[in-house]
Amino acid sequence: MSLIERVAALEAELGKASARTAEEVEKLRVSLLGRNGSITEVFDAFKQVSAEEKRALGQRLNQLKQAAQARIDELRNAATTVVEGSGPALDLTAPAATDMVGALHPITAVRQRIVDIFSRSGYTVSQGPEVEDDRHNFSALNFPPDHPARDMQDTFFVEGDDMALRTHTSSVQVRMMESNTPPIRTISPGRVYRNEAISARAHCMFHQVEGLYIDKGVSFAD
Repeated sequence: MSLIERVAALEAELGKASARTAEEVEKLRVSLLGRNGSITEVFDAFKQVSAEEKRALGQRLNQLKQAAQARIDELRNAATTVVEGSGPALDLTAPAATDMVGALHPITAVRQRIVDIFSRSGYTVSQGPEVEDDRHNFSALNFPPDHPARDMQDTFFVEGDDMALRTHTSSVQVRMMESNTPPIRTISPGRVYRNEAISARAHCMFHQVEGLYIDKGVSFAD
Protein backbone atom coordinates (compact mmCIF):
# COMPACT_ATOMS: atom_id res chain seq x y z
CA MET A 1 0.00 0.00 0.00
CA SER A 2 1.40 3.38 -1.00
CA LEU A 3 1.78 6.21 1.46
CA ILE A 4 -1.11 8.11 -0.14
CA GLU A 5 -3.34 5.04 0.23
CA ARG A 6 -2.32 4.65 3.87
CA VAL A 7 -3.22 8.28 4.57
CA ALA A 8 -6.59 7.86 2.87
CA ALA A 9 -7.29 4.72 4.89
CA LEU A 10 -6.43 6.50 8.12
CA GLU A 11 -8.71 9.41 7.22
CA ALA A 12 -11.56 6.95 6.72
CA GLU A 13 -10.73 5.14 9.96
CA LEU A 14 -10.66 8.41 11.87
CA GLY A 15 -14.12 9.31 10.59
CA LYS A 16 -15.52 6.12 12.15
CA ALA A 17 -13.52 6.31 15.39
CA SER A 18 -15.58 6.03 18.56
CA ALA A 19 -15.02 5.40 22.26
CA ARG A 20 -17.33 5.47 25.27
CA THR A 21 -15.00 5.32 28.24
CA ALA A 22 -11.76 7.05 29.18
CA GLU A 23 -9.95 3.71 28.80
CA GLU A 24 -11.26 3.27 25.26
CA VAL A 25 -10.25 6.83 24.37
CA GLU A 26 -6.72 6.18 25.61
CA LYS A 27 -6.48 2.96 23.59
CA LEU A 28 -7.58 4.88 20.51
CA ARG A 29 -5.00 7.60 21.17
CA VAL A 30 -2.21 5.04 21.52
CA SER A 31 -3.27 3.19 18.35
CA LEU A 32 -3.19 6.41 16.33
CA LEU A 33 -0.69 8.79 17.92
CA GLY A 34 1.34 6.58 20.26
CA ARG A 35 5.00 5.75 19.67
CA ASN A 36 3.99 2.82 17.44
CA GLY A 37 0.66 4.29 16.36
CA SER A 38 -0.51 4.14 12.76
CA ILE A 39 -0.28 7.92 12.20
CA THR A 40 3.16 8.02 13.83
CA GLU A 41 4.31 5.24 11.48
CA VAL A 42 3.07 7.21 8.48
CA PHE A 43 5.08 10.24 9.65
CA ASP A 44 8.16 8.02 9.91
CA ALA A 45 7.59 6.74 6.38
CA PHE A 46 7.02 10.32 5.17
CA LYS A 47 10.67 11.11 5.97
CA GLN A 48 11.81 8.63 3.32
CA VAL A 49 9.70 9.78 0.36
CA SER A 50 10.80 12.09 -2.43
CA ALA A 51 10.58 15.87 -2.23
CA GLU A 52 7.69 15.86 -4.72
CA GLU A 53 5.68 13.43 -2.58
CA LYS A 54 6.44 15.49 0.52
CA ARG A 55 4.99 18.59 -1.13
CA ALA A 56 1.87 16.64 -2.10
CA LEU A 57 1.34 14.95 1.25
CA GLY A 58 2.86 17.25 3.88
CA GLN A 59 -0.14 19.48 4.54
CA ARG A 60 -2.59 16.59 4.29
CA LEU A 61 -0.60 14.54 6.79
CA ASN A 62 -0.46 17.42 9.28
CA GLN A 63 -4.21 17.93 8.92
CA LEU A 64 -4.72 14.21 9.62
CA LYS A 65 -2.72 14.42 12.84
CA GLN A 66 -4.58 17.56 13.96
CA ALA A 67 -7.93 15.95 13.16
CA ALA A 68 -6.96 12.84 15.13
CA GLN A 69 -6.02 14.89 18.17
CA ALA A 70 -9.23 16.92 17.92
CA ARG A 71 -11.33 13.74 17.64
CA ILE A 72 -9.58 12.20 20.65
CA ASP A 73 -10.17 15.37 22.69
CA GLU A 74 -13.83 15.36 21.67
CA LEU A 75 -14.27 11.72 22.68
CA ARG A 76 -12.41 12.24 25.93
CA ASN A 77 -14.72 15.11 26.91
CA ALA A 78 -17.76 12.99 26.13
CA ALA A 79 -16.44 9.81 27.76
CA THR A 80 -18.54 8.10 30.39
CA THR A 81 -17.95 9.53 33.85
CA VAL A 82 -18.84 8.22 37.27
CA VAL A 83 -22.56 8.69 37.84
CA GLU A 84 -23.23 11.08 40.71
CA GLY A 85 -24.12 9.14 43.86
CA SER A 86 -22.70 5.82 42.64
CA GLY A 87 -19.43 6.20 44.56
CA PRO A 88 -18.78 5.40 48.20
CA ALA A 89 -20.76 7.33 50.80
CA LEU A 90 -19.13 10.44 52.24
CA ASP A 91 -17.88 9.89 55.80
CA LEU A 92 -18.11 13.26 57.54
CA THR A 93 -16.31 11.86 60.61
CA ALA A 94 -13.17 10.92 58.67
CA PRO A 95 -10.05 13.01 59.40
CA ALA A 96 -9.17 15.68 56.90
CA ALA A 97 -6.62 14.86 54.25
CA THR A 98 -3.18 16.12 55.16
CA ASP A 99 -1.35 18.54 52.92
CA MET A 100 1.32 17.03 50.73
CA VAL A 101 4.80 17.67 52.08
CA GLY A 102 7.44 18.68 49.58
CA ALA A 103 10.77 16.95 49.10
CA LEU A 104 14.33 18.17 48.93
CA HIS A 105 15.68 19.25 45.56
CA PRO A 106 17.86 16.43 44.13
CA ILE A 107 20.98 18.63 44.25
CA THR A 108 20.33 19.49 47.91
CA ALA A 109 19.72 15.83 48.75
CA VAL A 110 22.94 14.71 47.06
CA ARG A 111 24.93 17.51 48.69
CA GLN A 112 23.63 16.60 52.15
CA ARG A 113 24.50 12.96 51.53
CA ILE A 114 28.07 13.84 50.47
CA VAL A 115 28.54 16.12 53.49
CA ASP A 116 27.24 13.38 55.78
CA ILE A 117 29.69 10.81 54.38
CA PHE A 118 32.73 13.07 54.69
CA SER A 119 31.68 14.40 58.10
CA ARG A 120 31.77 10.86 59.46
CA SER A 121 35.40 10.69 58.29
CA GLY A 122 36.32 13.86 60.18
CA TYR A 123 36.04 16.41 57.38
CA THR A 124 34.68 19.89 57.98
CA VAL A 125 32.65 21.87 55.44
CA SER A 126 34.18 25.10 54.11
CA GLN A 127 32.43 27.89 52.22
CA GLY A 128 33.73 30.84 50.26
CA PRO A 129 32.48 33.74 48.12
CA GLU A 130 31.02 32.98 44.71
CA VAL A 131 32.30 36.33 43.40
CA GLU A 132 36.02 35.77 43.80
CA ASP A 133 39.16 37.86 43.28
CA ASP A 134 41.79 36.98 40.69
CA ARG A 135 44.34 35.84 43.24
CA HIS A 136 42.21 33.20 44.95
CA ASN A 137 40.54 31.99 41.74
CA PHE A 138 43.63 31.92 39.50
CA SER A 139 47.02 33.19 40.65
CA ALA A 140 47.31 31.26 43.92
CA LEU A 141 46.35 28.10 42.03
CA ASN A 142 49.20 28.52 39.54
CA PHE A 143 47.09 29.80 36.64
CA PRO A 144 49.48 32.16 34.79
CA PRO A 145 48.10 35.31 33.11
CA ASP A 146 48.06 33.62 29.68
CA HIS A 147 46.26 30.48 30.86
CA PRO A 148 43.23 29.59 28.65
CA ALA A 149 40.95 29.43 31.71
CA ARG A 150 41.32 33.20 32.07
CA ASP A 151 39.80 33.83 28.63
CA MET A 152 36.45 35.58 28.38
CA GLN A 153 34.93 32.54 26.67
CA ASP A 154 35.57 30.43 29.77
CA THR A 155 35.01 32.83 32.68
CA PHE A 156 32.43 35.41 33.78
CA PHE A 157 34.44 38.47 34.80
CA VAL A 158 33.05 41.28 36.95
CA GLU A 159 33.79 44.59 35.29
CA GLY A 160 36.29 46.94 36.88
CA ASP A 161 37.29 45.10 40.05
CA ASP A 162 39.58 42.29 38.87
CA MET A 163 36.87 39.91 40.07
CA ALA A 164 35.08 36.95 38.52
CA LEU A 165 32.41 34.40 39.29
CA ARG A 166 34.46 31.54 40.69
CA THR A 167 35.17 28.82 38.15
CA HIS A 168 35.80 26.14 40.79
CA THR A 169 35.64 25.68 44.55
CA SER A 170 39.44 25.40 44.68
CA SER A 171 39.42 29.06 45.71
CA VAL A 172 37.92 27.96 49.03
CA GLN A 173 40.89 25.66 49.57
CA VAL A 174 43.28 28.60 49.14
CA ARG A 175 41.39 30.57 51.77
CA MET A 176 41.41 27.59 54.15
CA MET A 177 45.18 27.18 53.79
CA GLU A 178 45.70 30.90 54.40
CA SER A 179 43.65 30.96 57.59
CA ASN A 180 44.49 27.55 59.09
CA THR A 181 47.52 25.45 59.91
CA PRO A 182 47.81 21.71 59.24
CA PRO A 183 46.28 19.32 59.77
CA ILE A 184 43.50 20.49 57.47
CA ARG A 185 40.72 18.13 56.46
CA THR A 186 37.81 19.82 54.69
CA ILE A 187 35.47 19.67 51.72
CA SER A 188 34.12 22.67 49.85
CA PRO A 189 30.78 22.09 48.08
CA GLY A 190 29.12 24.91 46.17
CA ARG A 191 28.05 26.57 42.95
CA VAL A 192 30.62 27.42 40.28
CA TYR A 193 30.31 29.25 36.97
CA ARG A 194 31.71 28.75 33.46
CA ASN A 195 31.00 30.81 30.37
CA GLU A 196 29.61 27.87 28.40
CA ALA A 197 26.67 27.35 26.07
CA ILE A 198 23.54 26.16 27.86
CA SER A 199 22.18 22.86 26.56
CA ALA A 200 20.36 19.76 27.80
CA ARG A 201 23.70 18.44 29.08
CA ALA A 202 25.50 21.58 30.26
CA HIS A 203 24.84 24.86 32.03
CA CYS A 204 26.79 28.01 32.87
CA MET A 205 26.23 27.27 36.58
CA PHE A 206 26.80 23.88 38.17
CA HIS A 207 27.92 22.34 41.46
CA GLN A 208 31.28 21.01 42.62
CA VAL A 209 32.60 19.29 45.71
CA GLU A 210 36.36 19.40 46.32
CA GLY A 211 38.28 17.88 49.19
CA LEU A 212 41.49 19.07 50.87
CA TYR A 213 43.54 16.99 53.32
CA ILE A 214 46.91 18.31 54.50
CA ASP A 215 48.87 16.39 57.13
CA LYS A 216 51.91 14.19 57.50
CA GLY A 217 51.76 10.57 56.42
CA VAL A 218 48.41 10.74 54.63
CA SER A 219 47.34 8.98 51.43
CA PHE A 220 44.26 8.58 49.24
CA ALA A 221 43.15 5.82 51.59
CA ASP A 222 42.50 8.53 54.20
